[in-house]
Amino acid sequence: MSLDNTLWLAGIVTEAVVLGLLAYRRVWRLLPVFFVYCVWDLLANLVGLLSQIYFPSIYNAATYLGQTTIDSALQFGVLVELAWSVLRPIRASLPRFTIVVVAALILGAGAAIWPFAALPRLSLNEPLMQLIGRMQQTVSILRIGFFLVLAGCSQLLSIGWRDRELQVATGMGFYSLVSLGAALLNTHQASLVQYKHLNQFVIGSFLCSLLYWVASFAQKEAQRREFTPQMQDLLLAVAGVARAERAALADASKKQRQ
Repeated sequence: MSLDNTLWLAGIVTEAVVLGLLAYRRVWRLLPVFFVYCVWDLLANLVGLLSQIYFPSIYNAATYLGQTTIDSALQFGVLVELAWSVLRPIRASLPRFTIVVVAALILGAGAAIWPFAALPRLSLNEPLMQLIGRMQQTVSILRIGFFLVLAGCSQLLSIGWRDRELQVATGMGFYSLVSLGAALLNTHQASLVQYKHLNQFVIGSFLCSLLYWVASFAQKEAQRREFTPQMQDLLLAVAGVARAERAALADASKKQRQ
């Protein structure tokens, strides 16, 4: 078995351990979308490894596009779930549509990243591969940005490295940073050997993220701290403005229909 497949198999085994810990620690109740994403990723990696070894011709660009689309959609769901989970201390005071606003903000950030996510070398590929590459880079940059915002605002949001939200974002952010860096380096690669080594490095970084999650989820979650009164007032004020604007739009629409 090649080094690539060995690292891939090690990742599959470690991801199975992560799923076991998510079930044991009941993290799936707190972050069900993340749990579903891990199940999907484990199955996708297992099928991908077996296909590469026994049925290499089956794994084509169209299949890869379908997998990338599902993977990107689930990762978007994970980011929305993490952001919503961070707001746990004041969620009861927020309007019901807040999660829609959160999802729209993250989707808007992804839309803003999309035009800049095309690497120079992607223009040399066929349109289908260009689409796959741009989708992957957009999600990678989005995950990195989400982690940086969450880590940078951790004190304001009263979360620490023992909180599940920051643990998940850290693992995803680290792997995304390495994969994005490798993609940038690949634009200057002329050697197949160098490309192969970078790919092994990316797979190794994914394994490191999984090992970090194993170490994190093996421990009990820290008790979630409440927001500071100032932060609660700020978030509730923002939610109040959003609610007022939504009500005004609803009234305007109603008057137009009349």
